[in-house]
Amino acid sequence: MALLFCVVVIGAAGRPALALPAAEKARPNIIILLTDDQGSVDAACYGSRDLVTPGMDSLAAHGVRFTQFYSAAPVCSPSRAALLTGRYPWLAGMPNNAPSPPSEADDQLETLTGDGLPAKEITLADMFRAAGYATAHIGKWHLGSGAGHRPLDHGFDYSFGFMGGCIDNYSHFSYWGGPNREDLWENNRRARMPGRFFPDLMVEKAESFISSHRDRPFFMYFAMNMPHYPYQGDARWLDYYSKLGYPRNLYAAFISTLDDHLRELFKYLDESGLRDKTIIVFQSDNGHSVEERAHYGGGSSGPYRGAKFSVFEGGIRLPAMISWPGHLPEGVVRTQIAHGCDWMPTLAELCGVPLPNAHLTGRSLAPVIFSADAPSPHDVLQWMSGKQWAVREGPWKLLHNPNDTADDAGHKLAPADQTWFLVNTDNDIGERTNLARLHPDMVERMRKLAPTGAN
Repeated sequence: MALLFCVVVIGAAGRPALALPAAEKARPNIIILLTDDQGSVDAACYGSRDLVTPGMDSLAAHGVRFTQFYSAAPVCSPSRAALLTGRYPWLAGMPNNAPSPPSEADDQLETLTGDGLPAKEITLADMFRAAGYATAHIGKWHLGSGAGHRPLDHGFDYSFGFMGGCIDNYSHFSYWGGPNREDLWENNRRARMPGRFFPDLMVEKAESFISSHRDRPFFMYFAMNMPHYPYQGDARWLDYYSKLGYPRNLYAAFISTLDDHLRELFKYLDESGLRDKTIIVFQSDNGHSVEERAHYGGGSSGPYRGAKFSVFEGGIRLPAMISWPGHLPEGVVRTQIAHGCDWMPTLAELCGVPLPNAHLTGRSLAPVIFSADAPSPHDVLQWMSGKQWAVREGPWKLLHNPNDTADDAGHKLAPADQTWFLVNTDNDIGERTNLARLHPDMVERMRKLAPTGAN
């Protein structure tokens, strides 16, 4: 691959942009690293004092770290759909989680039907493949396995991973109910590899794909299933964290196991001479889980209220970084509001690739990446999950039917707070004081900013 030359220029609107050569071979590679159920502050670079995460920390040291980054949803499938399409999940036809994976009676996906990410939605993979990139999905999908909804139907040349919400990392079985079902697939065909640790397989398949596509730029969606339950951290990390309280010890071991696999991938890029030719995006899909299968916790939202399934900050305000050594700022923090839908327009601008869709929720973060003084591209952000929704405008945030899934501090929602909850995030980042009764005019005004179709 040819060397990349990049210069920052000031566009007509005064915003920084990349002047990139048009030749395909000069375009950077893209890897999106999506973690699963990682808590808001669960990395050393996000303030954790009990987690060992040198891989994630290296992205912060050699990239841009966001402190007000929001996922599009507090639960898996909608968040992933929004990241891949640049559109709010309800606009992308994915307001809820996708169906369960196929049964053991099915050996290939071509004959299956079912719901999922609509075929008409244009994804990042579609966008980059149209620009000449090789495209790969590796890891978790959870956006449907029926016709029109699979990775190969959404712009990916290659796919390896599982179709449902979670698997055991060694048997690759899904345990969501009913009979156990193996859920491991490669290019729509069942792939049985019992006993192989799934994250090891992910790195192995990623390295193989990169090695096979060195003659052209590649886009890789590397969707990890960690630290989502079942917590299955390496023995050395379980021993290392043995003195941490339960269940933090189990979660921490899985986080550091996740980080080990990130470092393996980074090492391969370094040794292949590709690191400075590759943009790496990192994000968690939603907040940490407090479900029974997750031992009722282990992750941390830090100062934020809520967790997975909640539109309080702990369910949607998450770790996110972007790194491209030698081309983007390094070791810097951005406090501007950003969103999971923003990656599509951001990467299109950084790579000189045309956007395929004019109806995006996301906005390019390129000005923010290059300048701490650039304004956020968002005046208003919206979330909708089941019966709850939220809207943020500036420091003000209005929640309707909020659910505090991580009530670990004894702050139960009072009956009067369960319908409308208004907060000023500048003054109350923990979302403890409901200002709705003090500011009825603000509640009424922000209700008009509710997501389309919200109650």
